[in-house]
Amino acid sequence: MSPRLVLFGAGNIGRSFIAQLFAAAGYEVVFVDINERVVGDLNRRRGYEVIIRHPDGTDETVPVTGVRAVSAADEQAVSSEVAEARLAATAVGAGALPSVAKLIRAGLLERRRRRPGEPLDVILAENVRDAAAIVRGVVGEAAQDAEIGLVQTSIGKMVPIVPSEVTARDPLVVFAEPYNTLIVDAKGFRGELPEVPQIKAVEDIRAYVDRKLFLHNLGHAAVAYLGHRTDPAVTLIADALALEPVRGGATRAMTESASALAHAYASLSLTGLHEHRDDLLARFANRALGDTVYRVGRDLPRKLARDDRLVGAMLLAARARLPFDGIAEVYLASLGFAATDEAGDRFPPDERIVRLADSDGVEAVLTTVSGLGGDDPVDGRVIAAVLARAEKEVDSGMRDQ
Repeated sequence: MSPRLVLFGAGNIGRSFIAQLFAAAGYEVVFVDINERVVGDLNRRRGYEVIIRHPDGTDETVPVTGVRAVSAADEQAVSSEVAEARLAATAVGAGALPSVAKLIRAGLLERRRRRPGEPLDVILAENVRDAAAIVRGVVGEAAQDAEIGLVQTSIGKMVPIVPSEVTARDPLVVFAEPYNTLIVDAKGFRGELPEVPQIKAVEDIRAYVDRKLFLHNLGHAAVAYLGHRTDPAVTLIADALALEPVRGGATRAMTESASALAHAYASLSLTGLHEHRDDLLARFANRALGDTVYRVGRDLPRKLARDDRLVGAMLLAARARLPFDGIAEVYLASLGFAATDEAGDRFPPDERIVRLADSDGVEAVLTTVSGLGGDDPVDGRVIAAVLARAEKEVDSGMRDQ
């Protein structure tokens, strides 16, 4: 019999990345999802297609076969699948993770009854810094440390939204870029490392989680915010990156963050981080992905939060007393972000932050949205640097008039 992976989440990352890798490696993939239509379609077809969109404009169709699904509402069926699985994985997002953890807990209790002493490794494909702690807090006494491995990951694969006209023809099809490396925490496993060629096990997963957030996510956001500021009419990330001020500004911000990461983590070399920066910029320029400035930049309340891509990177640099003026420039550019979706609508929470910046000033956003306090010396350095950058931009604008 094929080893079984129970995968919570049949969304874009679940279908295009995690299931694709494990199905190709010979696993039976059993999805667990709340979307009854997706569950029904997967059970009827037992497969779907991933369309790999290459930078040269060509598409490659990768069939994923031998999959099935159960409804998340059927707790007994989910518990039975977890009890018999070789592995489990989640790809649901931070908001849904506690609910999924409750299903995992019930499955672990059934597993203890059926297969006592056999551990279950759960791969957390979430890009959440505390994903393991969230699940552990819910699972509690349902599993001792020897019974469950909570494997954090760094998910670097970009999966753009599939156009509505494509999903109308095939609701299961997903788009993805060619990148296919799954970085996992080597220390998280209780059983053997899965024999999946694209898995890269690392000893210091926190370093790679922060690399994803403070280099990949930061760089992506930099292209969106600087792109919108440079040309509000630009729609695609690839087209924004083709603008010289945008490429230069994004590269500068990513280089500053790379220096801070190399200072913080011995497992990350500056040379390697610069190579990763250059590879990311090349991947961002993949016009075939159709990724938009709106999608990448929207949700300022989350993306300007204290521990997220911009402020978190500035704090990392400030602690090391390294420069981060380029990241501060991106932060300021975000405060004018007014990109719209296909219907011409802005993201309402973003509008509120832009209005706050206009009415109360940059410092109000730094303190109320980004959670920085002047009493903390590191916070104070970030506030002072962003305000100095804002004053510099005002002075420069006055000279240009």
